[in-house]
Amino acid sequence: MYIVKVKGIAKIPDYVQLRDEKFTLLAYFRVDRPDKSLEKLGLGEQQDQIMKLIETLPFGKIEKLDI
Repeated sequence: MYIVKVKGIAKIPDYVQLRDEKFTLLAYFRVDRPDKSLEKLGLGEQQDQIMKLIETLPFGKIEKLDI
């Protein structure tokens, strides 16, 4: 799974994308509201770990998410 942090413009907030190995979009959520999207993917228990990664992740860089 891969993670990308996307910078919002003007009134559009920052978002995070979670993509699979073929880069198919699995989840797309606001940085400040990850709850439901992560739960739907079965990653609710790893939410704290993922959010720490998101805080340090630069905008526009694709990172491999090993969970």
